[in-house]
Amino acid sequence: MLTMSDALTGLRAKTEAVRAELHKVVIGQDEALTWLMLAVFLRGHVLLEGVPGTAKTLAVKTLARTIHASFRRIQFTPDLMPSDITGVHIFDLTRSVFTLRKGPIFTDLLLADEINRTPAKTQAALLEAMQERCVTIDGEPHKLPDIFTVFATQNPIEMEGTYPLPEAQTDRFLFKVTLGYPAPAEEEGILKEYNAGREPHDVEKSGVQAVMTAEEAVLVRKTIDAVKVTDALIAYIRKVVAATREASDVLLGCGPRAGIHLLMASKGLAAMEGRAFILPDDVKRAAAPVMRHRLILNPEAEVEGLKAESVIDRILAKVEVPR
Repeated sequence: MLTMSDALTGLRAKTEAVRAELHKVVIGQDEALTWLMLAVFLRGHVLLEGVPGTAKTLAVKTLARTIHASFRRIQFTPDLMPSDITGVHIFDLTRSVFTLRKGPIFTDLLLADEINRTPAKTQAALLEAMQERCVTIDGEPHKLPDIFTVFATQNPIEMEGTYPLPEAQTDRFLFKVTLGYPAPAEEEGILKEYNAGREPHDVEKSGVQAVMTAEEAVLVRKTIDAVKVTDALIAYIRKVVAATREASDVLLGCGPRAGIHLLMASKGLAAMEGRAFILPDDVKRAAAPVMRHRLILNPEAEVEGLKAESVIDRILAKVEVPR
């Protein structure tokens, strides 16, 4: 039977192996890749935000290949119907019975591309799947894979023709990950890849190997759950989340689910680094990805250009760190 130390050592080695495979096609974006991996390990979901061309689709597609998981992509559009996502029963004339034609939601990793371009009714088709890992079609429940993870993308610039995600849906995302422009050296690396005749977006020909199975990725959660957390750090997490409700620039602060997700993320970061305990730095590192999409700023603050990340940084600077 594996000891906790052996499990953590194995998890760290697997994490680095997955990261190495991802970097065969994704140049840079190392912090973003950490959150994508951790979301799968924690069985959470990710809201991806970034301008076009920052490897959002590529990163998720490659991650699926590295853990031997199935991958589907849905392009969200204004005319997309819930049945286009979940599936529909079709009448089979030869057998005189209705059979289920499963939709693209029946997969391991699902990329919901430009999720804010479809109306709320269609967005809501994902809610049950994200929360319960189950889809109800014509009153009949259908279980989704244990590793089922939604990666939803949205463009932060184009607002015309979009439908903002309701708070109930954004709160179900474990992380909001922002992908920025690559650093100069990384962008030159991308150009050199193309100049050498390699097509980084062709994951099948990129040499990316599966270094983990979907079943192993699901079992990682047990190792993460066993990471120790002191009462002082539990109180610290509570105070950080509670402080968002009292900030003067915030109209709506984070709810209890944010605290649960912040705790899970902190334990996950510790486990991925081979530690059996969390540190205040783990909480600080996870605070922005966990809370940035849950804060609703006052209109005055938004007009002034204040960002959720600035509010979170200010809160982290104020809340006393346990010794």
